[in-house]
Amino acid sequence: MAVTDTKTKILDSALRLFSEKGFIGATTREIADSAGVAELTLFRHFLNKENLFEQVLKDYSFLPELEEIIHEIRDLPYEEGLLIVAKSFYKTLKKRKDIIKIVQSEMQRYPEKLHKAYHSMIDGILNSFSEHLKDLQKRGILRDFDTFHAARGFLGLIFSFFNMQELLMRSMYRQEDEETILKDFIEIFSRGTMKP
Repeated sequence: MAVTDTKTKILDSALRLFSEKGFIGATTREIADSAGVAELTLFRHFLNKENLFEQVLKDYSFLPELEEIIHEIRDLPYEEGLLIVAKSFYKTLKKRKDIIKIVQSEMQRYPEKLHKAYHSMIDGILNSFSEHLKDLQKRGILRDFDTFHAARGFLGLIFSFFNMQELLMRSMYRQEDEETILKDFIEIFSRGTMKP
């Protein structure tokens, strides 16, 4: 088995088991067994469970997709680009719902190294979107404001909607059209950020 295939199998198994059992509950032995490798092989690729978790956060975050999207939407109308980002971010959050739920519930018990890895991943996403907003400012599309705060506000709005709908299970009690809500968020956000 090629090194990349082995590493991918370990990461896929880790994502699944961390999503099911959490960082604290999933063992490296279970992850290795699930990946069909020896535990020693897991440790050859990842020094310890913390490093494995860090890599899962990096590889399965929204950042790689966001960077591709930003390149694709650069010349689209502002609100159209925002909708693409919002829909993709929301879709990724829904796909990763189980691990998000676990991370939120266990975060207080994680070692400091994992806190840093988690916040580094979040900052990477925010910085990438912030740079996109800066580019739009330079091109005269957006007014002057702190783009990092705006990125945090925009993506936070979508995360809050996801949190309410999926984690707090509002969608079980109230059916709402996700695209309509995302479009409303974008209209509110764009009115506050575009040049008059």
